[in-house]
Amino acid sequence: MKLEIRRNLISVLAFVGFIWLIFLINVPLSLTDWNLVQNYGLKPRSVSGLIGIFTMPFLHDGFEHLLGNTIPLAVLLFMLSVTRDNARRILISITVLAGLFTWVIGLSSPVVGASSLVYGLTAYLITAGIHERKLVSAGTAILVVILYGGTLAWGLLPSAAKRVAWDAHLLGAAAGAVFAHYTLRAKSSKSVSSPDTKPVTSTTEVVSESPAVF
Repeated sequence: MKLEIRRNLISVLAFVGFIWLIFLINVPLSLTDWNLVQNYGLKPRSVSGLIGIFTMPFLHDGFEHLLGNTIPLAVLLFMLSVTRDNARRILISITVLAGLFTWVIGLSSPVVGASSLVYGLTAYLITAGIHERKLVSAGTAILVVILYGGTLAWGLLPSAAKRVAWDAHLLGAAAGAVFAHYTLRAKSSKSVSSPDTKPVTSTTEVVSESPAVF
């Protein structure tokens, strides 16, 4: 158990550390035409902005922006890793789904930052707790609400702050909730049922020259 927790923690720190590495690489590049935020940020309904579906969570427009996302992202990733066997698949799926939602109907451009993933993970863990009604899932959902419920709810409002991509927050949360709902419902639908046996259920556009951040 201790070894597994240690491995999960190392994986989370490696993921977050990679985001910090990208930020540090972009510090000198931001003064040139090779600015990663401007070139690889998500731009809704733009062919050139499609790459942002995958790069958006790794790009941040400033130290405060990155610092504000680091702690909640690390905490939520760790909670996901210790409560889900398929944490990596969930992480990739929410990242891609949130990016697709934002690319199709998002308003802000370009959009960068890991907050969409933070909102997606939050919505996933809460929705999983509601669906599964197990002690671990419900406890995780309650803890997420206590830790980040109020703060994250504020970020869903259009008046959240200047240059904050509230629409990406909302779409990230929608991605997490939708993914949890359909994957967990699909697991439930696979329950074994026969006339002689009881069913066995399974477990578990504000466009500006400056990027919109979240």
